[in-house]
Amino acid sequence: MNIELYLAKRIVSRKHAMNSFSRPIIAVAIGGIAIGLAVMILSIAIVTGFKNEITNKVVGFGSHLQIVNFDNNTSYETYPISKTQTWISEIENIEGIESMNMFITKAGIAKTENDLQGVVFKGIDKDFNWQFFNQYLTQGDTLLINDTSRNNGVVVSEIIANALNLNLGDSFSAYFIQDPPRMRKFTIIGIYDTKLEDLDKFFVLCDIKHLRKLNDWKEDEITGFEIKIKDFSKIIDLEIQISRLVGNYISQDAGMLKVKNIKEDYPGIFDWLSLLDINVWVILILMLSVAGFNMISGLLVIILERVNMVGILKSIGASNVRIAKVFIYVAGFLISRGMIIGNIIGIGLCLLQKYFGIISLDPDSYYVAVVPININLIYILLLNIVSLFITLIMMVLPSFLVSKISPAETIRFN
Repeated sequence: MNIELYLAKRIVSRKHAMNSFSRPIIAVAIGGIAIGLAVMILSIAIVTGFKNEITNKVVGFGSHLQIVNFDNNTSYETYPISKTQTWISEIENIEGIESMNMFITKAGIAKTENDLQGVVFKGIDKDFNWQFFNQYLTQGDTLLINDTSRNNGVVVSEIIANALNLNLGDSFSAYFIQDPPRMRKFTIIGIYDTKLEDLDKFFVLCDIKHLRKLNDWKEDEITGFEIKIKDFSKIIDLEIQISRLVGNYISQDAGMLKVKNIKEDYPGIFDWLSLLDINVWVILILMLSVAGFNMISGLLVIILERVNMVGILKSIGASNVRIAKVFIYVAGFLISRGMIIGNIIGIGLCLLQKYFGIISLDPDSYYVAVVPININLIYILLLNIVSLFITLIMMVLPSFLVSKISPAETIRFN
């Protein structure tokens, strides 16, 4: 029989706790752990949810990886590459690749009778994955593109539509500054709103054949290929893998290709998202420290309350280590109670926010309309394990306070 475990259960049992003067202090300690763990769960869920939401929006506009001409051009007016490549099937068969599509980008000016707006036209083909824009489409529909005729419809953001005072079904003229300057007329068939203003205010989706004609490119020429992957954490590995396939390729005109990831196009956004990790670590350290010190104070009170028990145990031959184990077990029981309550509170609040969107945000500042939540069971499990381990380690030192207690003094005092 485990005597230490038996004594610990007796100490924390409801019957003994009811008659204990340390009960309020223990309740505060348990409450501190519960609140601390709930805050940590919420912090991780909100930050990872926020990072995932913003990352998915940025990737939706530009994909995870792009294969383009190897040059120093950073504008939207690019040199073309051929859409007929020998390595396409090899890339599509790489594990972790979700989809691959062709695109052309070209800067232009959208103009109505009274308003104008600088935009970037993104030409897409029938292989384009509309999954992202379908989520944020507020009016109309997506483009239906075929191999023969050009579709004059475009999908624009609410920001662009409002800037031009246009509605679904309205038309506008697009001017392209080149030699000679050219103009095309488009009709709005869809309006989206991702709340990511930095990108919403630029991109207009159109038929790729319009931009190919405007650039006087051949039928097989494009700006490049967009590649979406299944796991963002593997973006560097897949970039290297794809670069090995296309990096040594040289076209007939001596041009070379390069692979770039989305972080290169929007370094400011991803650097900002990386800074959020620091905030999470600060919160975790502070909450663990507060919870740990609360439990230390509670355990010290329990030890002082049980001084006579410690004296009796020592008088019958119990070692300091065995008595300390009793109080470590006590700390473990109390910490477990606090963690169970903390998990219920933290996960409960996360579920409420996730499905009901109780807390809203200013999309102009945060790029999202409500606080995003990402409930990752692995993160929550790791957080519980680490929290339990650290707080138990913090309990070891105060539990050995029993070595300072003299059995003769405690028995005589009683």
